[in-house]
Amino acid sequence: MTETDPSAEPRHPIRVVADRTGLSPSVLRAWERRYGVVNPGRSEAGQRLYSDADIGRISMLAKAAAAGRSVGQIARLPLGELAALVADDADHAQPRRPPTGEFLDHAYVAVTELQPVRLQTVLRAAVFSLGVPQYLDEVAGPLLRRIGDAWHAGEIEIAHEHAASAAIRATLEWLIESLPVEPSAPAVVLACPARERHELGAMLAAGAAARAGWRVIYLGADTPSADIAAAARQHDARAVGVSVIAPTDSDATRTELASLRAALPARVALLVGGSGISRLGELAAGVTPVRDLAHWSGLLGQADRRQAGRRTDGQADRRTDGLTDSQAK
Repeated sequence: MTETDPSAEPRHPIRVVADRTGLSPSVLRAWERRYGVVNPGRSEAGQRLYSDADIGRISMLAKAAAAGRSVGQIARLPLGELAALVADDADHAQPRRPPTGEFLDHAYVAVTELQPVRLQTVLRAAVFSLGVPQYLDEVAGPLLRRIGDAWHAGEIEIAHEHAASAAIRATLEWLIESLPVEPSAPAVVLACPARERHELGAMLAAGAAARAGWRVIYLGADTPSADIAAAARQHDARAVGVSVIAPTDSDATRTELASLRAALPARVALLVGGSGISRLGELAAGVTPVRDLAHWSGLLGQADRRQAGRRTDGQADRRTDGLTDSQAK
């Protein structure tokens, strides 16, 4: 009797293969359908089962594809030739930073497959590889827009957005903790107003503020105006940022913003952004709409300079208090 090769036994489900090779299940299925890269077995329930040998071959193809090879041209190569090709590519490879598109695509696949742990791993890898500014501008921002567009189009469910929010928020908290911020740095409070549960935009704004050296106090979704104002007073904030993505009641949201403006000191800038502000109509006096992330950063800089100027004027007033005109001069 011939002994069966254990490496040929089909026993791994497709998600195990995805984790080991870095390819998404949709890519794996497409490679099988188009190029016949492997011929997986099936469980009694009809689910794909892969052998160790299958995973080894797919891993080799993934490495070759990452080096620029066309999968269609190398799919049928014997394993030995494929391994030699991968080794040759590795010998001649130049160090490179992964393009932002790869991080963005891998992150979005993790969102659609409800894999928050994998999503967090991809996002942290993007931060380490690209640096904070490029991560925020070219990965985090586009990912949040893609998630929002997909949700509005009905392509993903609220569960996908919630899982993504948890992973992105965890990454944001880690990012903010890792950025050096001076104890005397200006403070900014960020939140979503009452009944607004979509907080991804506020997270992105928080990351941008932390990158710019601000001390971020992040309150999250569905926060009443009184609580936002109390946090701003407690931390002596120079600015408050509010994100509005999908207001369920435009009149109520507009009223919340007006109440927040009235509860804040006049010196504190109230900046409101997000795709939902176009549905609010005219905002109360003293509420500044934010167009995009670059505009947000610019407005924060203005608020910081304005407060610094007022502080300097106040110090000058105190220095001259009690002096005669000639002494003050």
